[in-house]
Order: sequence, then C-alpha cells, then structure tokens
Amino acid sequence: MGNPLWAPWRMEYILAPRSRDNPCVFCGVAGAPDEERRERLVLASTPDAFVILNRYPFAAGHLLVVPHAHAGALEDLEPGTHDALFRLVRETAIRLRRAVNAEGLNIGVNQGAVAGAGVTEHIHVHVVPRWRGDTNFMPVLAGTRVVPQALDDAREQLARHFADLPGADR
Repeated sequence: MGNPLWAPWRMEYILAPRSRDNPCVFCGVAGAPDEERRERLVLASTPDAFVILNRYPFAAGHLLVVPHAHAGALEDLEPGTHDALFRLVRETAIRLRRAVNAEGLNIGVNQGAVAGAGVTEHIHVHVVPRWRGDTNFMPVLAGTRVVPQALDDAREQLARHFADLPGADR
C-alpha cells in the first residue's frame, strides 16, 4: 500500500455549504455577472466551457477547464461539447505554459470519486504547471504546500493571457 496523499486544506471545500439555487460549484458561470465571475476566479468563458483557477490548488497556477454542461462523465457530454472542452484544454495549456514559464504540465481528468475526483457531479480537466524541482521538503516534512501567490493576484495575472481567446468573454 502506498503513502497517503494528505490535502487537509480541502476540508474547507468539503464542509462548505451548497446553495439551494446552485448546488454545483461549477454551474451558473455562463450567466453570472462579471463581479461574480471574478470572485469565482474565472479566467475566460466560451460558449461551451470555461477556465477557472482551482480554489484549492496543488500547485501555483492550477487551472480547471470545465464544460458549462452539467455532466459527471466525459461520455455524458454531447460530442460538440466534448470537442470544445478539449480545444479549450489545448488553448489553456498553451497560455498557461507561456504565462508562468512552466517547464511541463500535468493535464488530467479524475472521473469518479474512486479516481480522486473532488467534484464528482461535474466533469472537469486539471491543467497544472510544473517546474524542475517544484516539489520540496515542505509537503513531506510539514504537510504543507507552498503556493507563492494569492488566488486573486494569480487570476489577474493569468486573465491577461486569456484576453484574446477566440469566442471567449471574461
């Protein structure tokens, strides 16, 4: 049996109350006003999907690409939505790598609770920038991840790199 992955900061998300009007953390972005999108850390939104900063990141610049359609699995998406989602994943990878000078990226989908999905009811794609030596002793010895930038500041920095995304509104 391998070592457990400890992420105690995620308890805030797990225990957070859900709104009756919008029980899904990812739904409602398409019609949200600009201020709400900013508060929700949305970087860009296209007709089929949007890019958002992960509120509980595993690394600085950890983004999520999310379809507007509420679906729990890739196979539940309409083909056009699926294609648009992964076109946006590609654009996100290009822009994120450029924005933070990442040496590599982890791109993945955790589909279902047993696969590690924190939000099982709404499929999303993780895009995580990586740099040589970006893991250090802090997670091992102190159970702490160091994210060197506040989320609001990261949103402002990264949003500029999505400003010219075709078909997107901010």
